[in-house]
Amino acid sequence: MRTTSRSTAQILLLILSLVGIGIAIYLTAVHYENAPLICSSSGIVDCARVLSSSYSVVPGTTVPIAVPGLAWAVIGAALAITGLRLQPVPHWLRIAQFALSLSGMLVVLYLVYVEIVRLHTICAWCTGLHVIILAMFLITLVQLQQPQSDVEAEIEQSRVTTGSR
Repeated sequence: MRTTSRSTAQILLLILSLVGIGIAIYLTAVHYENAPLICSSSGIVDCARVLSSSYSVVPGTTVPIAVPGLAWAVIGAALAITGLRLQPVPHWLRIAQFALSLSGMLVVLYLVYVEIVRLHTICAWCTGLHVIILAMFLITLVQLQQPQSDVEAEIEQSRVTTGSR
């Protein structure tokens, strides 16, 4: 994969993180500010039921689960910005991005279980964020599987093209 492909991956991660930030801010506002919830409230998709359940807050607190989700997305955006600035993307950054996305996927699996098995309904906004986390996981998984020798070759190529040694 060339540096441009890596830049594309970092741009995608940044865009996905920013959309995730937007969703998390909206869901936090719904919780704290009584902002109107724009979502179905009947049938299998019932955001109000999911967001008012005991599972919608961090256990033992009144903090909505969207707040840690917001922090997760902000960290994802910060890592993507770092990846855009450090071309080619260093191996440690690819590991950090993968670890973040893996942690997100583990939480998503639990939350999807809660929605389907415990609550028998899903939240469209939550599902949107879950899809974003899945996409980020897949992007970081592909990046992580790149051989390190490709990275070293890209560094050497960038040195040759810029004339530095």
